Amino acid sequence: MSWAEDKLKEINEAFKKLAKDMPEQHKGFRDLMLATLKEGKLDLKTKELIALALGIASGCEWCIVIHTKKALEAGATREEILEAAYVAVLMAGGPAVMHIIPLLKALDEFSQK
Repeated sequence: MSWAEDKLKEINEAFKKLAKDMPEQHKGFRDLMLATLKEGKLDLKTKELIALALGIASGCEWCIVIHTKKALEAGATREEILEAAYVAVLMAGGPAVMHIIPLLKALDEFSQK
């Protein structure tokens, strides 16, 4: 299993545990996530690029992996993803550059499929 697939597995396992241990809160989060990612004035690709940039800016490797995968699935290109990553760098500075490392890993792994 690849590094990115391991991160996705960790997310799925954590969400299953949270759904069991904190069902009301987890359902609230899930409902918010689904409502937010619905097509609206912004398309799904744009929303995933925003989520990815925020994941980079906040230093969340799990967010970076899931939103890289989802952005690719929504039709984002490698170039669009890297451009969104540098918007995060603009807003969050040097530490965000370091969080492009897991982005590159995820992009490379998901692009090989």
